[in-house]
Amino acid sequence: MQTMLTTAAGKTDVLHLRDLEIPEVSSPLHLRVKLAAAGINPLDTKLRAKPIYYPDQLPAILGCDGAGVVDEIGADVTRFKVGDQVYFNNGGIGLEPGCYAEYTTLHEDCCAAKPANLSMQDSAALPLVLITAWEALIEKAQLQAGQTILIHGGAGGVGHIAVQLAHHLGARVAVTVSDDKKAALTQALGAEKIINYKKQKFVEEVMAWTDRQGVDVVLDTVGGETFIHSLAATRIGGKVVSIVATPMSAEDVQLARLRNLTLCYELMITPQLMKLHDQRIRQRKILEEGAKLVEAGKVGVLVSRQLPLVEVAQAHRLIEQGGVMGKIIVTMGLFSIP
Repeated sequence: MQTMLTTAAGKTDVLHLRDLEIPEVSSPLHLRVKLAAAGINPLDTKLRAKPIYYPDQLPAILGCDGAGVVDEIGADVTRFKVGDQVYFNNGGIGLEPGCYAEYTTLHEDCCAAKPANLSMQDSAALPLVLITAWEALIEKAQLQAGQTILIHGGAGGVGHIAVQLAHHLGARVAVTVSDDKKAALTQALGAEKIINYKKQKFVEEVMAWTDRQGVDVVLDTVGGETFIHSLAATRIGGKVVSIVATPMSAEDVQLARLRNLTLCYELMITPQLMKLHDQRIRQRKILEEGAKLVEAGKVGVLVSRQLPLVEVAQAHRLIEQGGVMGKIIVTMGLFSIP
Protein backbone atom coordinates (compact mmCIF):
# COMPACT_ATOMS: atom_id res chain seq x y z
CA MET A 1 0.00 0.00 0.00
CA GLN A 2 1.05 3.59 -0.48
CA THR A 3 1.83 5.59 2.66
CA MET A 4 3.26 9.00 3.42
CA LEU A 5 6.00 8.51 6.00
CA THR A 6 7.54 11.10 8.27
CA THR A 7 11.16 10.00 8.34
CA ALA A 8 12.57 12.63 10.71
CA ALA A 9 11.60 15.77 12.56
CA GLY A 10 11.71 18.82 10.34
CA LYS A 11 10.12 20.72 7.48
CA THR A 12 7.89 19.22 4.82
CA ASP A 13 10.85 17.60 3.05
CA VAL A 14 10.82 14.86 5.71
CA LEU A 15 7.56 13.52 4.23
CA HIS A 16 8.19 10.67 1.78
CA LEU A 17 5.85 8.45 -0.22
CA ARG A 18 6.63 4.78 0.44
CA ASP A 19 5.16 1.36 -0.34
CA LEU A 20 4.53 -0.76 2.76
CA GLU A 21 2.81 -4.05 3.43
CA ILE A 22 -0.95 -3.83 4.03
CA PRO A 23 -1.36 -4.12 7.83
CA GLU A 24 -2.90 -7.23 9.34
CA VAL A 25 -5.76 -7.07 11.83
CA SER A 26 -3.85 -7.12 15.10
CA SER A 27 -6.44 -8.46 17.56
CA PRO A 28 -9.89 -10.10 17.58
CA LEU A 29 -11.47 -6.69 18.34
CA HIS A 30 -9.65 -4.74 15.64
CA LEU A 31 -10.74 -4.07 12.10
CA ARG A 32 -9.01 -2.88 8.94
CA VAL A 33 -10.24 0.07 6.92
CA LYS A 34 -9.52 0.81 3.27
CA LEU A 35 -9.18 4.58 3.50
CA ALA A 36 -10.91 6.99 1.16
CA ALA A 37 -9.29 10.08 2.65
CA ALA A 38 -7.44 11.51 5.62
CA GLY A 39 -8.08 14.86 7.27
CA ILE A 40 -5.16 17.27 7.65
CA ASN A 41 -4.94 19.09 10.97
CA PRO A 42 -2.54 21.66 12.46
CA LEU A 43 -1.63 18.92 14.95
CA ASP A 44 -0.09 16.93 12.08
CA THR A 45 2.22 19.77 11.10
CA LYS A 46 3.32 20.29 14.70
CA LEU A 47 4.08 16.60 15.17
CA ARG A 48 6.03 16.54 11.91
CA ALA A 49 8.14 19.49 13.01
CA LYS A 50 8.62 18.26 16.58
CA PRO A 51 7.53 14.66 17.23
CA ILE A 52 7.19 15.06 20.98
CA TYR A 53 4.93 12.03 21.34
CA TYR A 54 7.13 9.60 19.42
CA PRO A 55 10.76 10.77 19.38
CA ASP A 56 12.05 7.18 19.20
CA GLN A 57 9.46 5.80 16.78
CA LEU A 58 10.37 7.35 13.45
CA PRO A 59 9.59 6.79 10.65
CA ALA A 60 5.92 7.24 11.45
CA ILE A 61 2.61 7.55 9.61
CA LEU A 62 0.86 10.77 10.67
CA GLY A 63 -2.80 11.70 10.28
CA CYS A 64 -5.35 10.97 13.01
CA ASP A 65 -8.55 11.57 10.99
CA GLY A 66 -9.80 9.05 8.46
CA ALA A 67 -12.81 7.60 6.68
CA GLY A 68 -13.30 4.60 4.44
CA VAL A 69 -14.72 1.09 4.10
CA VAL A 70 -14.24 -1.78 6.54
CA ASP A 71 -12.06 -4.24 4.66
CA GLU A 72 -11.50 -6.99 7.25
CA ILE A 73 -12.68 -7.64 10.81
CA GLY A 74 -11.28 -9.54 13.77
CA ALA A 75 -12.99 -12.67 15.06
CA ASP A 76 -14.77 -10.86 17.93
CA VAL A 77 -15.83 -7.68 16.14
CA THR A 78 -19.60 -7.21 16.49
CA ARG A 79 -20.22 -3.55 15.73
CA PHE A 80 -19.23 -3.63 12.06
CA LYS A 81 -19.10 -5.91 9.06
CA VAL A 82 -17.00 -5.87 5.91
CA GLY A 83 -18.28 -3.15 3.58
CA ASP A 84 -19.48 -0.74 6.29
CA GLN A 85 -18.55 2.90 5.76
CA VAL A 86 -16.91 4.45 8.81
CA TYR A 87 -15.08 7.51 10.11
CA PHE A 88 -12.80 7.90 13.10
CA ASN A 89 -9.99 9.65 14.92
CA ASN A 90 -7.18 7.20 15.58
CA GLY A 91 -3.42 6.89 15.39
CA GLY A 92 -1.06 9.40 13.87
CA ILE A 93 0.51 10.63 17.09
CA GLY A 94 3.11 7.91 17.55
CA LEU A 95 1.27 5.16 19.42
CA GLU A 96 -0.36 3.66 16.32
CA PRO A 97 0.10 4.29 12.60
CA GLY A 98 -2.11 7.08 11.29
CA CYS A 99 -4.21 7.70 8.21
CA TYR A 100 -1.71 8.94 5.61
CA ALA A 101 -2.03 5.52 4.03
CA GLU A 102 -4.33 3.42 1.88
CA TYR A 103 -5.15 1.09 4.80
CA THR A 104 -5.19 1.35 8.58
CA THR A 105 -6.31 -0.79 11.51
CA LEU A 106 -8.05 0.22 14.74
CA HIS A 107 -10.16 -1.10 17.62
CA GLU A 108 -13.85 -1.34 16.76
CA ASP A 109 -14.73 0.80 19.79
CA CYS A 110 -12.98 3.79 18.21
CA CYS A 111 -14.92 3.63 14.96
CA ALA A 112 -18.31 5.17 14.06
CA ALA A 113 -20.59 4.88 11.07
CA LYS A 114 -20.03 7.94 8.91
CA PRO A 115 -22.91 10.40 8.30
CA ALA A 116 -25.18 8.84 5.69
CA ASN A 117 -25.52 12.06 3.70
CA LEU A 118 -21.80 12.90 3.64
CA SER A 119 -19.20 11.52 1.27
CA MET A 120 -16.42 9.46 2.77
CA GLN A 121 -13.95 12.10 1.64
CA ASP A 122 -15.75 14.89 3.48
CA SER A 123 -16.35 12.60 6.48
CA ALA A 124 -12.57 12.27 6.90
CA ALA A 125 -12.42 16.01 7.61
CA LEU A 126 -14.72 15.85 10.62
CA PRO A 127 -13.53 13.72 13.57
CA LEU A 128 -10.90 15.85 15.30
CA VAL A 129 -12.67 19.18 14.84
CA LEU A 130 -16.07 17.74 15.76
CA ILE A 131 -14.80 16.08 18.93
CA THR A 132 -12.83 19.20 19.88
CA ALA A 133 -15.77 21.56 19.41
CA TRP A 134 -18.15 19.17 21.18
CA GLU A 135 -15.89 18.67 24.20
CA ALA A 136 -15.16 22.40 24.44
CA LEU A 137 -18.72 23.71 24.10
CA ILE A 138 -20.90 20.94 25.51
CA GLU A 139 -18.72 19.17 28.07
CA LYS A 140 -16.45 21.96 29.33
CA ALA A 141 -18.33 25.22 28.75
CA GLN A 142 -21.77 23.57 29.13
CA LEU A 143 -23.09 26.14 26.69
CA GLN A 144 -26.81 26.82 27.06
CA ALA A 145 -29.52 28.30 24.87
CA GLY A 146 -29.62 32.08 25.18
CA GLN A 147 -26.01 32.42 26.31
CA THR A 148 -23.44 34.42 24.35
CA ILE A 149 -20.23 32.94 23.00
CA LEU A 150 -17.21 34.41 21.24
CA ILE A 151 -15.45 31.97 18.91
CA HIS A 152 -12.00 33.02 17.75
CA GLY A 153 -11.04 31.85 14.28
CA GLY A 154 -14.66 31.15 13.40
CA ALA A 155 -13.90 30.15 9.80
CA GLY A 156 -11.17 27.65 10.69
CA GLY A 157 -11.42 23.91 11.16
CA VAL A 158 -12.56 23.80 14.78
CA GLY A 159 -14.11 27.27 14.55
CA HIS A 160 -16.58 26.62 11.74
CA ILE A 161 -17.85 23.46 13.46
CA ALA A 162 -18.10 25.30 16.80
CA VAL A 163 -20.16 28.10 15.21
CA GLN A 164 -22.70 25.59 13.91
CA LEU A 165 -22.79 23.62 17.15
CA ALA A 166 -23.27 26.77 19.26
CA HIS A 167 -26.02 27.97 16.91
CA HIS A 168 -27.72 24.58 17.15
CA LEU A 169 -27.61 24.80 20.95
CA GLY A 170 -29.43 28.13 20.79
CA ALA A 171 -26.55 30.37 21.82
CA ARG A 172 -25.89 33.82 20.37
CA VAL A 173 -22.63 33.60 18.48
CA ALA A 174 -19.89 36.17 17.88
CA VAL A 175 -16.80 35.32 15.85
CA THR A 176 -13.47 36.83 14.93
CA VAL A 177 -12.35 36.53 11.31
CA SER A 178 -9.70 38.11 9.10
CA ASP A 179 -11.56 38.98 5.89
CA ASP A 180 -14.94 39.44 4.22
CA LYS A 181 -15.03 35.94 2.73
CA LYS A 182 -14.67 34.38 6.16
CA ALA A 183 -17.21 36.82 7.54
CA ALA A 184 -19.74 35.68 4.94
CA LEU A 185 -19.07 32.02 5.74
CA THR A 186 -19.52 32.40 9.48
CA GLN A 187 -22.66 34.48 9.06
CA ALA A 188 -24.13 31.76 6.85
CA LEU A 189 -23.28 29.20 9.54
CA GLY A 190 -25.18 31.10 12.23
CA ALA A 191 -22.90 33.79 13.66
CA GLU A 192 -24.74 36.93 14.75
CA LYS A 193 -21.80 39.23 15.46
CA ILE A 194 -18.86 39.27 13.02
CA ILE A 195 -15.62 40.96 14.11
CA ASN A 196 -12.78 41.54 11.67
CA TYR A 197 -9.87 41.48 14.08
CA LYS A 198 -7.60 43.21 11.57
CA LYS A 199 -9.84 46.28 11.56
CA GLN A 200 -11.64 46.11 14.91
CA LYS A 201 -10.67 45.53 18.54
CA PHE A 202 -12.62 42.46 19.54
CA VAL A 203 -12.85 43.33 23.26
CA GLU A 204 -14.52 46.66 22.47
CA GLU A 205 -16.83 45.04 19.93
CA VAL A 206 -17.85 42.28 22.33
CA MET A 207 -18.49 44.65 25.19
CA ALA A 208 -20.70 46.84 23.00
CA TRP A 209 -22.57 43.75 21.72
CA THR A 210 -23.24 42.48 25.27
CA ASP A 211 -24.19 45.79 26.91
CA ARG A 212 -20.79 45.96 28.63
CA GLN A 213 -21.28 42.59 30.32
CA GLY A 214 -18.94 40.39 28.26
CA VAL A 215 -19.77 37.02 26.75
CA ASP A 216 -20.70 33.98 28.79
CA VAL A 217 -18.16 31.79 26.99
CA VAL A 218 -15.04 32.28 24.89
CA LEU A 219 -13.67 29.51 22.67
CA ASP A 220 -10.05 30.37 21.88
CA THR A 221 -8.53 28.57 18.90
CA VAL A 222 -5.69 31.08 18.45
CA GLY A 223 -3.81 31.50 21.74
CA GLY A 224 -1.24 34.16 22.61
CA GLU A 225 -2.49 37.71 22.96
CA THR A 226 -5.91 36.64 21.70
CA PHE A 227 -6.31 34.41 24.75
CA ILE A 228 -5.02 37.06 27.14
CA HIS A 229 -7.30 39.79 25.77
CA SER A 230 -10.24 37.40 25.92
CA LEU A 231 -10.13 37.50 29.70
CA ALA A 232 -11.44 41.08 29.56
CA ALA A 233 -14.13 40.12 27.01
CA THR A 234 -15.67 37.46 29.25
CA ARG A 235 -18.38 38.31 31.74
CA ILE A 236 -17.70 38.04 35.44
CA GLY A 237 -18.12 34.37 36.31
CA GLY A 238 -17.83 33.34 32.66
CA LYS A 239 -15.78 30.60 31.02
CA VAL A 240 -12.80 30.61 28.67
CA VAL A 241 -11.95 27.37 26.89
CA SER A 242 -8.74 27.26 24.87
CA ILE A 243 -7.34 24.64 22.54
CA VAL A 244 -3.93 26.38 22.67
CA ALA A 245 -1.59 26.58 25.67
CA THR A 246 -0.71 30.22 26.43
CA PRO A 247 1.63 31.31 29.25
CA MET A 248 -0.02 33.70 31.71
CA SER A 249 1.70 36.43 33.69
CA ALA A 250 0.90 37.01 37.34
CA GLU A 251 -1.17 40.03 36.26
CA ASP A 252 -3.17 37.89 33.82
CA VAL A 253 -3.89 35.32 36.51
CA GLN A 254 -4.96 38.06 38.89
CA LEU A 255 -7.36 39.49 36.28
CA ALA A 256 -8.89 36.06 35.68
CA ARG A 257 -9.24 35.56 39.43
CA LEU A 258 -10.74 39.03 39.95
CA ARG A 259 -13.34 38.33 37.28
CA ASN A 260 -13.94 34.87 38.80
CA LEU A 261 -13.41 33.20 35.44
CA THR A 262 -13.34 29.48 34.78
CA LEU A 263 -10.34 28.72 32.57
CA CYS A 264 -9.98 25.32 30.98
CA TYR A 265 -8.09 23.66 28.18
CA GLU A 266 -9.24 21.27 25.50
CA LEU A 267 -6.94 18.61 24.05
CA MET A 268 -8.96 15.91 22.36
CA ILE A 269 -6.00 13.56 21.89
CA THR A 270 -5.58 13.05 25.66
CA PRO A 271 -7.59 9.78 25.72
CA GLN A 272 -5.37 8.35 22.98
CA LEU A 273 -2.15 9.61 24.57
CA MET A 274 -3.09 8.33 28.02
CA LYS A 275 -4.59 5.07 26.69
CA LEU A 276 -7.98 5.75 28.29
CA HIS A 277 -10.19 3.27 26.50
CA ASP A 278 -13.43 4.35 28.18
CA GLN A 279 -12.75 7.92 27.06
CA ARG A 280 -12.08 6.71 23.51
CA ILE A 281 -15.54 5.13 23.58
CA ARG A 282 -17.00 8.44 24.82
CA GLN A 283 -15.40 10.21 21.89
CA ARG A 284 -16.77 7.63 19.48
CA LYS A 285 -20.22 8.39 20.85
CA ILE A 286 -19.59 12.06 20.05
CA LEU A 287 -18.95 11.01 16.44
CA GLU A 288 -22.21 9.06 16.48
CA GLU A 289 -24.16 12.03 17.83
CA GLY A 290 -22.38 14.34 15.42
CA ALA A 291 -23.37 12.13 12.50
CA LYS A 292 -27.01 12.58 13.52
CA LEU A 293 -26.59 16.37 13.44
CA VAL A 294 -25.00 16.18 10.00
CA GLU A 295 -27.80 13.97 8.74
CA ALA A 296 -30.36 16.41 10.17
CA GLY A 297 -28.71 19.32 8.37
CA LYS A 298 -27.65 21.03 11.61
CA VAL A 299 -23.89 20.70 11.08
CA GLY A 300 -21.80 20.49 7.93
CA VAL A 301 -18.10 20.47 7.14
CA LEU A 302 -16.35 22.76 4.69
CA VAL A 303 -13.55 21.06 2.73
CA SER A 304 -11.74 23.94 1.08
CA ARG A 305 -8.94 21.91 -0.51
CA GLN A 306 -8.73 18.28 -1.62
CA LEU A 307 -5.31 16.96 -2.60
CA PRO A 308 -3.97 13.49 -3.44
CA LEU A 309 -1.94 11.57 -0.86
CA VAL A 310 1.25 12.34 -2.73
CA GLU A 311 0.71 16.06 -1.98
CA VAL A 312 0.58 15.81 1.81
CA ALA A 313 3.58 18.15 1.98
CA GLN A 314 1.63 20.83 0.11
CA ALA A 315 -1.31 20.33 2.49
CA HIS A 316 1.06 20.87 5.43
CA ARG A 317 2.46 24.03 3.85
CA LEU A 318 -1.05 25.44 3.38
CA ILE A 319 -1.85 24.77 7.03
CA GLU A 320 1.38 26.40 8.18
CA GLN A 321 0.79 29.47 6.01
CA GLY A 322 -2.45 30.04 7.92
CA GLY A 323 -5.78 31.39 6.78
CA VAL A 324 -7.30 28.06 5.70
CA MET A 325 -11.09 28.09 5.68
CA GLY A 326 -12.61 24.87 7.01
CA LYS A 327 -10.51 21.79 6.37
CA ILE A 328 -8.01 20.26 3.95
CA ILE A 329 -8.08 16.56 3.10
CA VAL A 330 -5.91 14.17 1.14
CA THR A 331 -7.49 11.37 -0.87
CA MET A 332 -6.31 7.87 -1.71
CA GLY A 333 -6.00 7.47 -5.48
CA LEU A 334 -6.87 3.77 -5.68
CA PHE A 335 -9.96 4.01 -3.49
CA SER A 336 -13.27 2.75 -4.80
CA ILE A 337 -16.49 1.81 -3.01
CA PRO A 338 -17.04 -1.98 -3.14
